[in-house]
Amino acid sequence: MAKEEITPSEWQIMEVLWASDMPLTSSEVYKRMQGNVDMSMRMVRVLMNRLNQKDILGYTVDEHDSRVYHYYVLRQKEECVKEKSRKFVDSYFSGSGTNAMAALLQSFALTDEQIKELEDILEKSKGQNAESPDKEGGTDA
Repeated sequence: MAKEEITPSEWQIMEVLWASDMPLTSSEVYKRMQGNVDMSMRMVRVLMNRLNQKDILGYTVDEHDSRVYHYYVLRQKEECVKEKSRKFVDSYFSGSGTNAMAALLQSFALTDEQIKELEDILEKSKGQNAESPDKEGGTDA
């Protein structure tokens, strides 16, 4: 089954939870978002419930008050970013990672340091491609 995509509003909530080193209640998430995002407390609760239904968040019930839920992350940010990136490439570049990367690289002026960082990433990915080929360079079994 395909994983349900995280909406932009849900992503804002996840940013708060990914930055936390402990589970948070919906009101703690709301307080941490104030000033950065225009979202009501009710909307935060609704979105956190949706994230739970999508198996992106889990929760435990407070031992002193059964109306309070403590939410924790089930899917790490790196996994969600990779999934969102794959969907972006599939949607806008017909699955071509090469075309997606070329379009992004041509859209920004890069410093020498950033170019070196990208070269290191490309070098690292050479070994990974041999282990897990993608749509472009893979072999069909």
